[in-house]
Amino acid sequence: MLLLFRFLFVVFGGALRSRIGPLDESRVRFTVLPNDCDLNIHLNAGRFVSFMDIARMDLLVRMRVFFPLIRRGWRPIMGGCVVRYRHSIGPFERFEVRSRVLGWDAKWFYIEHLVERENRICATGIMRVLIRHAKGNVGPEEVIALTGKTLSSPPLSPFVERWRDAEDAR
Repeated sequence: MLLLFRFLFVVFGGALRSRIGPLDESRVRFTVLPNDCDLNIHLNAGRFVSFMDIARMDLLVRMRVFFPLIRRGWRPIMGGCVVRYRHSIGPFERFEVRSRVLGWDAKWFYIEHLVERENRICATGIMRVLIRHAKGNVGPEEVIALTGKTLSSPPLSPFVERWRDAEDAR
């Protein structure tokens, strides 16, 4: 339930923050609460991903596409992720999630999340996200059009391309 409040705070707070472009970075700060911790008394691995999910909503809100998506009945759906954990984050420590769109293909957006505490990267995550409507998938170009810009995807890194190809081959 507490994540719901954090989600709502980020979504409505993001609407008051400055607008960013489709390729700009978003930053959201959080504090680890005791219920975010596992038996090792540090931020649970699943909670890292949950915070990345919430930070991704800030990215959409600040691009000014979140509410237009919702009005159209479109929903962002995560279709896969690769997370690398580097350092733990303890109870009551503050951390920041930096998020940005790396690029897209005909179906998926590829989004990077960096979780930092005191300028030290604690985890990195790359997610692939699609926008879904009841009638099917919404192409990334339609979502980018909501920003008022016409853009082509930046080239994806070799790692993201290999990961995409491996996922698509499954």
